[in-house]
Amino acid sequence: MRMRRIGIIVTAIALVGVACGGGGGGGGAGAPTELNALVWCDHTDPELLRPFEEANGVKVNVKDYEGTGVALGILEQSQPGDWDVFVVDSVDVPRVAQAGWLAPLDPNDFPWDDFFPEVRMPEMHYVDDTLYAVPEKFGYNTIAYNSEKVDPEDMRDLQSLWDPTYRGRIAVYDYYIPTMELVAIALGIEPSEITEDDLPAIADKLAELKEQAALTGDVVTTQTALATGEVDIIVGGGEYVTAVLESENPALDWVLPDQGGIRWQQAIGVVATSEKKDLATKFVQYIVSPEGQARLATSSCYWAMPANSKAPLSAEEKEILRWDEQPGFIANSDPYFIPDPELDRKMLDVWTEFLGG
Repeated sequence: MRMRRIGIIVTAIALVGVACGGGGGGGGAGAPTELNALVWCDHTDPELLRPFEEANGVKVNVKDYEGTGVALGILEQSQPGDWDVFVVDSVDVPRVAQAGWLAPLDPNDFPWDDFFPEVRMPEMHYVDDTLYAVPEKFGYNTIAYNSEKVDPEDMRDLQSLWDPTYRGRIAVYDYYIPTMELVAIALGIEPSEITEDDLPAIADKLAELKEQAALTGDVVTTQTALATGEVDIIVGGGEYVTAVLESENPALDWVLPDQGGIRWQQAIGVVATSEKKDLATKFVQYIVSPEGQARLATSSCYWAMPANSKAPLSAEEKEILRWDEQPGFIANSDPYFIPDPELDRKMLDVWTEFLGG
């Protein structure tokens, strides 16, 4: 999603607009007329933004990005007041808040009782008992596949990825955190327990996976390869890859293997230097409201589970998102494990060798 995990499908939607130093500034007289949000591409969908814009008489300008580091670079190069809302991986909230980029929030402003209990995760959204971001959407890095080309039962077993039957028919998602953690699970290692001592075994297993793979690429590249039939399996894929394609090709599907998978989660907060904090908070409240959640979950960029359990999705939409299976999926998945800097560097070295080997 960092993610990006999840890198997400940035070609799906054009930017609604990019603002730096938005108009109708919050520091002057009168209500603000614009709000500037640094987001992932699912928030650029006009159908998501329109109800808030119409209800509040404002224009929401959005800029999408991939990778928390990229977003922080944008913030560092901007002037105070340029940005009002920030969508970020939940696992990155503590370090972003500690760096001073997120404003404190009042927990009473948000429907915590409506959020799925498993995604509330105070250790991710709070720092020193202060709330800095609210969970809004989550999903999985697992296995996506074409059910007409592979045996769906095989896809329930991570070891099938190393089966010679599927040699040359696999795409690997190019993000080291979830992909290496999936490999760790295949080796019987809990992602949160990965140590430097585990890296040689993970590297060897990755090398074997590379022999199986036709390509390694970002979300767009791997999704396109699956859609066109260039590959039949994506390692690290999930509902975010296949849900938007299901109407065109119902054979494209995804599964959480029996051994488990990796769960990503995104959050939304208010930028600390915003001069429109009241309006920005109102936007966050809209995004995590039932209406906002339904639109966000089915954004034309990518679909995933809403954090709010009361999102009014249709029966068909819930089926695509495997709504009824979520308790089992959540129980059998691990949230992104973010290693300490030293282990992170060594994991990146392993991944770089995998990419270049």
